[in-house]
Amino acid sequence: MPFMPPTDSMFLLAESREHPMHVGGLQLFEPPADAGPDFVRDLLEQFRSSDAVNSLFRKRPAEPVGAVGSTWWTHDETIDFDYHVRHSALPEPRRVRELLQATSLWHSSLLDRHRPLWECHVVEGLQDGRFAVYNKVHHSMIDGVSAIRLMQRSLSTDPDQDDCLPPWLQPERSSTRSGGGGGGFAPLSMAKSFASAAADVAGDLAGLLPASARIAAEAIGSNDLTLPRAPRTMFNVPIGGARRFAAQSWEIERIRRVAKSSATTMNDVVLAMVSGALREYLVENNALPDEPMTAMVPVSLSLRAGDDDGTGGNQVGVIIVNLATDRESGSTRLEEIAHSSRQAKRILGDLSPTQILAFSALQMLPLAFTPIPGFVKYTHPPFNVIVSNVPGPSEEMYFNGARLDGMYPVSIALDGQAINITLTSRAGHIDVGIIGCRRTVPHLQRLLLHLESSLAELEASWG
Repeated sequence: MPFMPPTDSMFLLAESREHPMHVGGLQLFEPPADAGPDFVRDLLEQFRSSDAVNSLFRKRPAEPVGAVGSTWWTHDETIDFDYHVRHSALPEPRRVRELLQATSLWHSSLLDRHRPLWECHVVEGLQDGRFAVYNKVHHSMIDGVSAIRLMQRSLSTDPDQDDCLPPWLQPERSSTRSGGGGGGFAPLSMAKSFASAAADVAGDLAGLLPASARIAAEAIGSNDLTLPRAPRTMFNVPIGGARRFAAQSWEIERIRRVAKSSATTMNDVVLAMVSGALREYLVENNALPDEPMTAMVPVSLSLRAGDDDGTGGNQVGVIIVNLATDRESGSTRLEEIAHSSRQAKRILGDLSPTQILAFSALQMLPLAFTPIPGFVKYTHPPFNVIVSNVPGPSEEMYFNGARLDGMYPVSIALDGQAINITLTSRAGHIDVGIIGCRRTVPHLQRLLLHLESSLAELEASWG
């Protein structure tokens, strides 16, 4: 049984009924023009037809399910496809709204740890003729960036290609990363690997001490660096286990024009959209704090290193960005967000990947104490919201002739972090997925309306 890295096992140890720890994705597809009435059913049979399952999708925690089971992986030789790959149809009136309601329920339920930690739901019956696929995989197995890459490997730029395979049937790829989908291990080589890694980590962490002193000096000497201490809001409270999911797409060109006119980045503009949306939502609920809200923005270290094997694992650093929600003007919010983001990225630019992980862990440390009774209620959150921007395919993509028409990430909500906003780029579009605690965040879908009005305000200022 292969050893489970601590960065993976922590997602199993932190999981409870109120805190599911899986990531997901909702894809919309437009069938080819010549598709017959059995097109989706034929795809489903193809999904279940092969035993050549990628080892990543055979993994589950070792028995017993508990602390020991969160230390070692085991692999199932046989996959119960009737359980893992499910066929659903939408009720009347069969709108996207009904699809999002179903996704909300599926994403609220825990994965069965006695089985490999993934599910796929194939959904037909949308009134416009499209069909959907919702996948979820435990975060202990794969991070969001790797999941998007794996999804892209399932697709083709050729609409006539008819041999595309779903993620769990993708051929194995070699990986130099520890635990990257292997089916076993050699104790001697594992010991050597740990010894080498320990030496590298020791050197990196030694270098982190002077870097930390420099970062602290900058934080004390100026107000430019956004620290992990944010005002309390209605999002930063204990949450329940039920979820609500909302999703929508925007044209990338609209965001690109604002970024070019304002001399900022597209990521800055996206954060400004989020800032404006959160501000308007909180104003509606008489809950806008006087202090500016902040966002935790993950930075993929595997992308920095050019690693695109898509074999799983978790290699992510973070920055904290001032969202300037205390500013009424959208253009002013964008300017302050761009400045805050540049300062945070400049700090990370001087650190090694291991040092970035350590520095990021320090910024996120308060999240580790959220299970303590009263901690979330009586302390300030390190940040108010998590906003992730994951690059996706830049060309039109197809799955056995069906055109990809939406790729919406479905992430994780936490105690003290009742909403999570994730964006993915796709062939001229930005697809936005917002997951939130159903009890804590009423009318979550209104955030989509405010994202649009926030972008329109920025276009009016910088268009």
